[in-house]
Amino acid sequence: MCFSPEGDLVGGIVVTAIGVDAVRHLRHRNDHLALAALPLLLGFHQVDEAFVWWGLQGVVPHELGRVAIWIYLLIAFVVLPVLVPLVIMLLEPTTRRRWRIAPFLAIGVGVSAVLLDTLLRNGPSVKLGSYHLAYSIGLQHGVIVIGLYIVATCGSLLASGFRHIVIFGVGNLVAVAVLARLSADGFASLWCFYAAVACGAILLHMRYAKPHRATPYAVG
Repeated sequence: MCFSPEGDLVGGIVVTAIGVDAVRHLRHRNDHLALAALPLLLGFHQVDEAFVWWGLQGVVPHELGRVAIWIYLLIAFVVLPVLVPLVIMLLEPTTRRRWRIAPFLAIGVGVSAVLLDTLLRNGPSVKLGSYHLAYSIGLQHGVIVIGLYIVATCGSLLASGFRHIVIFGVGNLVAVAVLARLSADGFASLWCFYAAVACGAILLHMRYAKPHRATPYAVG
């Protein structure tokens, strides 16, 4: 997992390969393109964190490590809380089901704006922890903001009309609770566990969900 730069690098390559396979199984489902491409972003995200590790260890130039920190946190804190509910919204086949995801997208946009403002005002810092990286951006009311982050990302999964996505959302909530319990300061770094699980669920959905029959896979 994300316990070393080598783990991030290997994990990122594997997740990227999963993303390539997911895109290969689009089968003309253009509404699934964003979902299938999500592992490609998450794979890049993990590879980028390897450079954060190496920057702290002096393996790569300090400036390169700083750029990697900014890229990692911009994706984790600014892109994902908007992208995840947006991907689910685009996946839903009816207007009513898309409107069901809209509140989570709105929350994600708000969370993203707060985290981006905090990131730009305070700047990021990171230090080596025990088997993880501890990121900090000087966030105020962190429990509330991160709670809304989880609502936007996990809540949108649970509100989906697709049974596969809902089942993954339940599993993801459990994973988030475990990760938060294990390490509060390392939560952002250990979030790559989410990426690995997400990509497996996405690949299963792309491979086995029928392209022409959404209703049998829907909840309710």
